[in-house]
Amino acid sequence: MDFGRVTPAELEEIDFKLPPEPLFNKKVLKGKPVKKPVAYLGCAKWGRKEWIGKIYPKGIKEADFLAEYVHHFNSIELNATHYRIYGPDTISKWDSHASGMDFKFCPKVPQSISHFSNLISAGPQTTAFLDGVLAFGDHLGPIFLQLSDRYGPAKRENLYAYLASLPVDLQFFLEVRHPQWYEDEAIRLELFEKLRSLGIGAIITDTAGRRDCAHMHLTISKIFIRFVGNSLHPSDYTRIDDWANRIRYWLDNGLKEVYFFMHMHDEALSPDLAAYLIDKLDAVCGLQVKKPQFVKDS
Repeated sequence: MDFGRVTPAELEEIDFKLPPEPLFNKKVLKGKPVKKPVAYLGCAKWGRKEWIGKIYPKGIKEADFLAEYVHHFNSIELNATHYRIYGPDTISKWDSHASGMDFKFCPKVPQSISHFSNLISAGPQTTAFLDGVLAFGDHLGPIFLQLSDRYGPAKRENLYAYLASLPVDLQFFLEVRHPQWYEDEAIRLELFEKLRSLGIGAIITDTAGRRDCAHMHLTISKIFIRFVGNSLHPSDYTRIDDWANRIRYWLDNGLKEVYFFMHMHDEALSPDLAAYLIDKLDAVCGLQVKKPQFVKDS
């Protein structure tokens, strides 16, 4: 993911410390831990040739990448659905690779809806998209809508109407990128309150060049974090440490589900940082998550 990418020199000047806990979160977290919180961690794509010889065995065919991926992670931020609408037949084939596993596919709303429709008259496309992803069955995780960085608060009535039209028996999350969503406190709180009222989560995106997107507001008792690392720069590890501590605080106060997706400008290194994160979540939070297994050198 290139969103929020900065130069190496700029990277050294950024304060990566997570913002303080918003008072808003007290509306969602009730102060008592749940008995069995769950955590899902993964990457954005399974089709990574860079992982051959790292976590994928040498000689693997591209057609077998997904079958291998599900043995290393228990979730995927499914960006493939952002570029086209897939029907139930294709979705069912993908789903079959996770048969019998505790695995979640978290599909991204197609860009024909999120970027090119202004969320007006998008009902038929949304229905077609949902008809496809419902074929994931029990493996369907949260569905996320990522708005273009050109989609600002001036269009928020279209957004609110579209969100209100979504089926309430599915879990949705929203990611906004236009800076005005965060610069104006009244608009920011209006957005989060609207999401809370609709039962829709607010994606938290932690990337170097857009610290405003790491807003830390919880609108439901579940989190969806998109973390963008910087090729195993030392700050990647301290940022993960900070996240483990914050997640522990949220779990102690009633967080039910964690979805954490690893991105990297050099995606070859995503499994390395994911493994570090999983160890931290176990040590700090007591969350045991499937960990990528690296190919051993002969």
